Amino acid sequence: MPGFHAIKVPAGAEGPILEGAMWYPSSAPPREIDLGKITAISGITMTGTKDCPVEGDKLPLVVVSHGRGGHFVGHHDTIETLADAGFIVAAINHPGDTYFDMSRSGDLSAFVDRPTDVKRLIDFMLSMSPAAPNIDPQRIGFYGFSRGGYTGLVLIGGNPDWASATAFCQRSSSDWCEKIRRKEFPVEALTHDARIKAAVISDPLSVFFTADSLASISVPVQLWASEFGGDGITDRQVAAVDRNLLAVHEYHVVPNSGHFAFLIPCPPALAELIPEICADPLGFDRAAFHEQFNADVLAFFRANLGGT
Repeated sequence: MPGFHAIKVPAGAEGPILEGAMWYPSSAPPREIDLGKITAISGITMTGTKDCPVEGDKLPLVVVSHGRGGHFVGHHDTIETLADAGFIVAAINHPGDTYFDMSRSGDLSAFVDRPTDVKRLIDFMLSMSPAAPNIDPQRIGFYGFSRGGYTGLVLIGGNPDWASATAFCQRSSSDWCEKIRRKEFPVEALTHDARIKAAVISDPLSVFFTADSLASISVPVQLWASEFGGDGITDRQVAAVDRNLLAVHEYHVVPNSGHFAFLIPCPPALAELIPEICADPLGFDRAAFHEQFNADVLAFFRANLGGT
């Protein structure tokens, strides 16, 4: 069972403090960890050991980016599958676009800052984290869901074409769409990170990407789509990424699934607290899907980052 350690990436010129956690291989005796006490989101637990030593040398690192209004524990079962298999995995909350702080979620600046947040997380993990001596800097992967999928596409070389979202934004009243309609596009260069050697992208927000936007991506990608989408994401959007992505990639469409199928199978307390992320189409078994999904994600990272 994995080790677990809360982390804080210090504030600096590139942004504020980033709160999150890392999971990693451990041989310490496991016990139940109440993640609710750590995150203030009730009902989420894991089996592992807090703050124990990292086991292993030259281990691959995978960094994780959550979706709009998400949280760094939202994919903890997938993360723990990787950590049990010998990966170090780190996830952070994106400031202003997370469960407890949506203050910038509606602004285009959130899309600009997200890739920089992940770059800062990688910097921290390689230099200041307790796992830094155990990480192989040549074996870094990325996992992202929804806006986190957008974040990953940018990090591995994608260049958003903000105007390409104009048609989508005719049907949306969101604040960021209002700016798109007024052609108030970001002028900042977005952060790419060549240290990322492979990426798993699930149900990405992809209305900003054209074929030209994705032309510079060269690392292997495992792309996932839900059949029915949700939260502004459609299967057609993700299918367009599949068509336009020239890099070697896999493409998986999950039958009878909605957008939130990629989040953890919900314990009862979480389903009561946030029912909208826990409801699935009739007949869809999220727990069974995650068994296969987690195995496929692990196999992809093993194939493209090297065995552990």
